[in-house]
Amino acid sequence: MKKNLVIAVRFTLVTTVLCGLIYPLVVTGLAQMLFPRRATGQPVEKNGALLGSRILGQEFQAPYYFHSRPSAAGTGYDPLASGGSNLGPTNSELIRRVEERVRKWRAENPGTPIPADLVMGSGSGLDPDISPGAAEFQVPMVARARGVSPEALEALVKQHIEGRQLGFLGEPRVNVLELNLALDRLYPLRGRAAR
Repeated sequence: MKKNLVIAVRFTLVTTVLCGLIYPLVVTGLAQMLFPRRATGQPVEKNGALLGSRILGQEFQAPYYFHSRPSAAGTGYDPLASGGSNLGPTNSELIRRVEERVRKWRAENPGTPIPADLVMGSGSGLDPDISPGAAEFQVPMVARARGVSPEALEALVKQHIEGRQLGFLGEPRVNVLELNLALDRLYPLRGRAAR
Protein backbone atom coordinates (compact mmCIF):
# COMPACT_ATOMS: atom_id res chain seq x y z
CA MET A 1 0.00 0.00 0.00
CA LYS A 2 2.78 2.45 0.94
CA LYS A 3 4.62 1.65 -2.31
CA ASN A 4 1.48 2.41 -4.38
CA LEU A 5 0.97 5.71 -2.54
CA VAL A 6 4.57 6.80 -3.24
CA ILE A 7 4.17 5.88 -6.92
CA ALA A 8 0.88 7.82 -7.11
CA VAL A 9 2.38 10.93 -5.49
CA ARG A 10 5.45 10.82 -7.78
CA PHE A 11 3.27 10.32 -10.86
CA THR A 12 1.06 13.26 -9.80
CA LEU A 13 4.10 15.53 -9.31
CA VAL A 14 5.69 14.53 -12.63
CA THR A 15 2.48 14.96 -14.65
CA THR A 16 1.73 18.27 -12.90
CA VAL A 17 5.18 19.64 -13.81
CA LEU A 18 4.97 18.29 -17.38
CA CYS A 19 1.38 19.24 -18.16
CA GLY A 20 0.96 22.26 -15.91
CA LEU A 21 4.32 23.96 -16.32
CA ILE A 22 6.60 22.69 -19.10
CA TYR A 23 3.94 22.10 -21.79
CA PRO A 24 2.23 25.53 -21.36
CA LEU A 25 5.62 27.32 -21.38
CA VAL A 26 6.74 25.52 -24.56
CA VAL A 27 3.42 26.18 -26.35
CA THR A 28 3.38 29.84 -25.27
CA GLY A 29 7.01 30.31 -26.33
CA LEU A 30 6.38 28.74 -29.75
CA ALA A 31 3.25 30.85 -30.25
CA GLN A 32 5.16 34.03 -29.36
CA MET A 33 7.92 33.15 -31.85
CA LEU A 34 5.76 31.92 -34.72
CA PHE A 35 2.62 34.08 -34.36
CA PRO A 36 3.49 37.09 -32.17
CA ARG A 37 0.39 39.20 -32.95
CA ARG A 38 -2.04 36.33 -32.65
CA ALA A 39 -0.44 35.06 -29.44
CA THR A 40 -1.04 38.43 -27.76
CA GLY A 41 -4.73 38.68 -28.74
CA GLN A 42 -4.36 40.63 -32.02
CA PRO A 43 -4.36 44.11 -30.45
CA VAL A 44 -5.49 47.08 -32.54
CA GLU A 45 -3.73 50.39 -31.95
CA LYS A 46 -4.19 53.90 -33.29
CA ASN A 47 -1.61 56.61 -32.70
CA GLY A 48 0.04 54.40 -30.07
CA ALA A 49 -3.17 53.94 -28.07
CA LEU A 50 -4.70 50.51 -27.63
CA LEU A 51 -8.24 50.52 -29.06
CA GLY A 52 -9.14 46.91 -28.58
CA SER A 53 -8.61 43.51 -30.12
CA ARG A 54 -9.37 42.30 -33.60
CA ILE A 55 -10.88 39.14 -32.11
CA LEU A 56 -13.04 40.66 -29.34
CA GLY A 57 -16.20 42.60 -30.04
CA GLN A 58 -16.89 45.96 -28.49
CA GLU A 59 -19.80 48.32 -28.26
CA PHE A 60 -20.43 51.15 -30.71
CA GLN A 61 -23.55 53.21 -29.99
CA ALA A 62 -23.10 56.40 -32.00
CA PRO A 63 -24.98 56.54 -35.32
CA TYR A 64 -21.78 57.53 -37.15
CA TYR A 65 -20.27 54.07 -36.45
CA PHE A 66 -21.30 50.61 -37.54
CA HIS A 67 -22.69 48.70 -34.55
CA SER A 68 -21.58 45.31 -33.29
CA ARG A 69 -23.77 42.36 -32.50
CA PRO A 70 -25.58 42.71 -29.13
CA SER A 71 -23.73 41.27 -26.13
CA ALA A 72 -24.90 39.69 -22.89
CA ALA A 73 -21.33 39.23 -21.57
CA GLY A 74 -21.29 40.87 -18.14
CA THR A 75 -22.45 44.44 -18.65
CA GLY A 76 -21.79 43.96 -22.37
CA TYR A 77 -18.63 42.98 -24.23
CA ASP A 78 -16.85 42.04 -20.98
CA PRO A 79 -14.13 39.48 -21.83
CA LEU A 80 -14.02 38.35 -18.20
CA ALA A 81 -17.71 37.40 -18.31
CA SER A 82 -17.97 35.88 -21.77
CA GLY A 83 -21.22 34.11 -22.41
CA GLY A 84 -24.73 34.36 -23.72
CA SER A 85 -27.83 35.38 -21.81
CA ASN A 86 -28.92 31.75 -21.34
CA LEU A 87 -32.49 32.89 -21.93
CA GLY A 88 -34.67 30.46 -23.86
CA PRO A 89 -36.71 31.45 -26.95
CA THR A 90 -39.92 31.75 -24.92
CA ASN A 91 -38.39 33.78 -22.08
CA SER A 92 -40.22 37.10 -21.71
CA GLU A 93 -36.99 39.02 -20.96
CA LEU A 94 -35.34 37.78 -24.17
CA ILE A 95 -38.48 38.61 -26.17
CA ARG A 96 -38.53 42.12 -24.65
CA ARG A 97 -34.85 42.70 -25.51
CA VAL A 98 -35.28 41.51 -29.09
CA GLU A 99 -38.45 43.58 -29.59
CA GLU A 100 -36.65 46.66 -28.24
CA ARG A 101 -33.75 46.13 -30.65
CA VAL A 102 -36.15 45.55 -33.55
CA ARG A 103 -37.96 48.83 -32.76
CA LYS A 104 -34.65 50.70 -32.66
CA TRP A 105 -33.42 49.30 -35.99
CA ARG A 106 -36.84 49.64 -37.65
CA ALA A 107 -36.85 53.36 -36.76
CA GLU A 108 -33.35 53.67 -38.20
CA ASN A 109 -34.06 51.86 -41.48
CA PRO A 110 -37.84 51.45 -41.99
CA GLY A 111 -39.16 48.93 -44.46
CA THR A 112 -35.94 46.90 -44.68
CA PRO A 113 -35.69 43.40 -43.18
CA ILE A 114 -33.47 43.47 -40.08
CA PRO A 115 -30.62 40.92 -40.05
CA ALA A 116 -30.89 38.54 -37.09
CA ASP A 117 -27.35 39.27 -35.87
CA LEU A 118 -28.33 42.88 -35.09
CA VAL A 119 -31.06 41.81 -32.66
CA MET A 120 -29.84 38.48 -31.27
CA GLY A 121 -26.76 38.15 -29.05
CA SER A 122 -24.17 35.48 -29.69
CA GLY A 123 -23.16 32.58 -27.48
CA SER A 124 -19.93 34.27 -26.42
CA GLY A 125 -21.16 37.86 -26.31
CA LEU A 126 -17.81 38.89 -27.78
CA ASP A 127 -18.23 38.39 -31.53
CA PRO A 128 -16.05 40.94 -33.34
CA ASP A 129 -17.83 40.33 -36.64
CA ILE A 130 -21.24 40.88 -38.15
CA SER A 131 -22.70 39.50 -41.35
CA PRO A 132 -22.26 41.49 -44.56
CA GLY A 133 -26.06 41.95 -44.54
CA ALA A 134 -25.92 43.52 -41.05
CA ALA A 135 -23.20 45.93 -42.18
CA GLU A 136 -25.10 46.85 -45.36
CA PHE A 137 -28.28 47.37 -43.31
CA GLN A 138 -26.48 50.05 -41.27
CA VAL A 139 -25.14 51.97 -44.29
CA PRO A 140 -28.04 54.51 -44.45
CA MET A 141 -27.68 55.36 -40.74
CA VAL A 142 -23.90 55.87 -40.92
CA ALA A 143 -24.16 57.73 -44.24
CA ARG A 144 -26.66 60.21 -42.76
CA ALA A 145 -24.62 60.72 -39.58
CA ARG A 146 -21.32 61.20 -41.44
CA GLY A 147 -22.64 63.07 -44.45
CA VAL A 148 -21.16 60.47 -46.80
CA SER A 149 -22.85 58.92 -49.81
CA PRO A 150 -24.38 55.48 -49.20
CA GLU A 151 -22.59 54.20 -52.32
CA ALA A 152 -19.20 55.09 -50.84
CA LEU A 153 -20.03 53.26 -47.61
CA GLU A 154 -21.38 50.24 -49.49
CA ALA A 155 -18.06 50.04 -51.33
CA LEU A 156 -16.20 50.30 -48.00
CA VAL A 157 -18.29 47.47 -46.53
CA LYS A 158 -17.58 45.29 -49.57
CA GLN A 159 -13.83 45.91 -49.14
CA HIS A 160 -14.04 44.63 -45.56
CA ILE A 161 -15.96 41.42 -46.19
CA GLU A 162 -13.85 38.44 -45.16
CA GLY A 163 -14.66 35.14 -46.85
CA ARG A 164 -15.05 31.73 -45.30
CA GLN A 165 -11.98 30.41 -43.50
CA LEU A 166 -10.08 27.94 -45.68
CA GLY A 167 -12.79 28.51 -48.28
CA PHE A 168 -15.44 26.40 -46.55
CA LEU A 169 -15.53 27.09 -42.78
CA GLY A 170 -17.96 29.60 -41.31
CA GLU A 171 -19.75 32.39 -43.11
CA PRO A 172 -18.60 35.62 -44.78
CA ARG A 173 -18.21 38.34 -42.16
CA VAL A 174 -17.19 41.95 -41.51
CA ASN A 175 -14.95 42.93 -38.58
CA VAL A 176 -16.72 45.91 -36.99
CA LEU A 177 -13.67 47.50 -35.35
CA GLU A 178 -11.62 47.38 -38.54
CA LEU A 179 -14.54 48.75 -40.58
CA ASN A 180 -15.00 51.65 -38.14
CA LEU A 181 -11.27 52.44 -38.15
CA ALA A 182 -11.32 52.55 -41.96
CA LEU A 183 -14.39 54.77 -41.74
CA ASP A 184 -12.51 57.21 -39.48
CA ARG A 185 -9.49 57.14 -41.79
CA LEU A 186 -11.42 57.79 -44.99
CA TYR A 187 -14.25 59.98 -43.67
CA PRO A 188 -13.00 61.64 -40.46
CA LEU A 189 -15.49 63.06 -38.01
CA ARG A 190 -15.57 66.81 -37.82
CA GLY A 191 -16.19 68.24 -34.35
CA ARG A 192 -16.63 64.81 -32.70
CA ALA A 193 -14.11 62.59 -30.98
CA ALA A 194 -13.22 59.65 -33.20
CA ARG A 195 -12.04 56.32 -31.84
